[in-house]
Order: sequence, then C-alpha cells, then structure tokens
Amino acid sequence: MNIVFSPIGIIHTPFMEPEGTPIQTVFSKETRGAVEVFDQYRQALTDLDGFSHIILLYYFHQSRGPKLTCRPFLDNQERGLFATRAPARPNAIGLSIVELIKVENCLLTIGCPDMIDGTPLLDIKPYIGDFDVKANIRTGWYATAQNRVQTAADRRFSGS
Repeated sequence: MNIVFSPIGIIHTPFMEPEGTPIQTVFSKETRGAVEVFDQYRQALTDLDGFSHIILLYYFHQSRGPKLTCRPFLDNQERGLFATRAPARPNAIGLSIVELIKVENCLLTIGCPDMIDGTPLLDIKPYIGDFDVKANIRTGWYATAQNRVQTAADRRFSGS
C-alpha cells in the first residue's frame, strides 16, 4: 500500500539549514516563525485563532532516510529510533507543538518553531490540554538524561 501526502502549506522560520536548528520547541522560546497555509485551505483555519497552541505535522524534507538506531542529543548510548525524536524516520514525519500568536488570512504567526525554513506542512491540529496532557507518565531512558537538558542545536541531519 502506498500512502501519498500533499503539503497544505509551508513553514517559514529563521533557520536556513539543519545545523543550528533548535532540537525542540523549548529551545526556541524567543523565536518567531510563520506558517503559510495554501489558499485552498483558508476555510479550514476558521476558529483556529481561539487556541493558544497548535500541533504542526510536517515532512522532514532534508532527512537522509531512516536510521533504526541513533544517539539522542541528551544521551551517549545508541537507542532504538522509536524511543527517540530523531528526524531520520521511515516516514520522515515531524510533530511540534508551537504557540499560535496570530491568524491573518492564510498566514499564522507562531512562536517556538524548531523546524527548517521551507518545511512542508502536512496538517494542523489544535492543542487542547484536557486531551493532550497526560498524568503518571514514564519517560524511559530520558528519565536519567533530563538533567542534561541545555540549549541545543540540531546536528541530527548532518550524520554526526
């Protein structure tokens, strides 16, 4: 079975290449970006401006294909790809929760982008705390690595 997606827009950020791109939205708190939604989807943006945050699903267009194991940025041990957020995935789909600052026609102003300029947008969903925040979670290997969180830039595309 083949599954085909077509972009519904383009994400614009100040990050022009993978090197130096924040690894997660938490590392780009002062950064602003824009989501250009194609005009044919304008009506789908109705009522989105009532949400403070949105979930963006996008295509890692500069990923070089999957790696089934990788070393997460906070760890020094190889981990299974599905236990990480690395971009080198079988279907190269990214997910980020960003701040929605403004909706103006087909242009969304966003805060905390962590993707490269020109990233193809696949979908937008509203972030709803009652549905999206979970209690009593386990965080696997990250539980021992979380004290290493620091400002980090993305070197995951570069193969290093």
